[in-house]
Amino acid sequence: MSATAELKSSGLEGVSAGKSAVCCVDQGTLLYRGYEIADLAKNATFEEVAYLLLVGEKPNATQLANFKKSLLAHREIPDDVVDILRQTATQPNAHPMDVLRTCISYMAHFDPDCQSIDPEAELRKSTRLTAQIPTIIGHMQNIIDGRDIVKPDPSLDHAANLLYMMTGRKPSAEEARIIDVSLILYAEHDFNASTFTGRVIAGTLSDLHGAVAGAVAALKGPLHGGANEAAMEMLKEIDQFIAKGGTVDDFMTRAFAEKRKLMGFGHRVYKNGDHRAGILNALGRAYAEKKGPDAVKWFDIGDKVQKIMLDQKNIFPNVDFPCGMTYFTLGIPVPQYTPIFVAARITGWAAHIMEQHQNNRLIRPLAEYTGPAQRKWNA
Repeated sequence: MSATAELKSSGLEGVSAGKSAVCCVDQGTLLYRGYEIADLAKNATFEEVAYLLLVGEKPNATQLANFKKSLLAHREIPDDVVDILRQTATQPNAHPMDVLRTCISYMAHFDPDCQSIDPEAELRKSTRLTAQIPTIIGHMQNIIDGRDIVKPDPSLDHAANLLYMMTGRKPSAEEARIIDVSLILYAEHDFNASTFTGRVIAGTLSDLHGAVAGAVAALKGPLHGGANEAAMEMLKEIDQFIAKGGTVDDFMTRAFAEKRKLMGFGHRVYKNGDHRAGILNALGRAYAEKKGPDAVKWFDIGDKVQKIMLDQKNIFPNVDFPCGMTYFTLGIPVPQYTPIFVAARITGWAAHIMEQHQNNRLIRPLAEYTGPAQRKWNA
């Protein structure tokens, strides 16, 4: 592709912006460090996947035990950060992603390795952030709900502890596995907008906390993050529409006529379906069927929406669509869906930031100028 053609590629679509050994995303495969996503979702835990992404190889039993021990040791967050949560989480205009971004940035001041981009220091920081972000999310939700803060439970694995801290209820083995798999599915995805933002910041030799805070800000944007929240809100809207005598077909016909953007469908890379969507949909529906009709109805509505989108628009769901239904069935508050994405993607972001620092070149693309020709100020 010529430089001119690259410049004319809107949103850099189809343009290679660098090399990475972290992840491979294409039509037929999604690989983390060479391991296929369905294989990981079936056979690995999130802690194992986090180690794989951060370190580069599958952990052996001793390495995994030490990594989990380190995660457990760093779950607590400074009291000053809890104070920030109390000051911000319940403000009228507070957005959970803004609160999370602020806390991540603020925690840098308490990290002894904050300013270092040495590989070992960055691995320590990445591990600490992976452990701390679920605690921020859990404490945030406790404060929003007006409940006492739920402390991390050292008897629970990473994903189960996240769900426990948010709800105050210890999850069942099935619930813990569902949230664990969802974190695996969200952990990494190539040069998406937030990851690329993190790499651009890292490319200036800025620190890891700063690059992660920038990635969180990018993920907040509704064209990148928040699709699982928007998908669930749409399903609730359809449910209300049905209660008033409408049908899913009627709702979708109106949505198409209004040219409404339906979140949770389509993908910049995947044109033939998102590898992750079916995995999470199957887990979510199986759990919903055990909970009963009130839970299953969301998946029934979702199936109809997916069929209409495929039949009439040839557009497949992405992972955010079943995620919305699954998290809702688990009782997770909708505004925390994207922060939970951060709890997973921190591993991919950190892997890319470390990779950028270890083989750095400032990321400085060109722009195709479309303004007026040269002119005189005093003409």
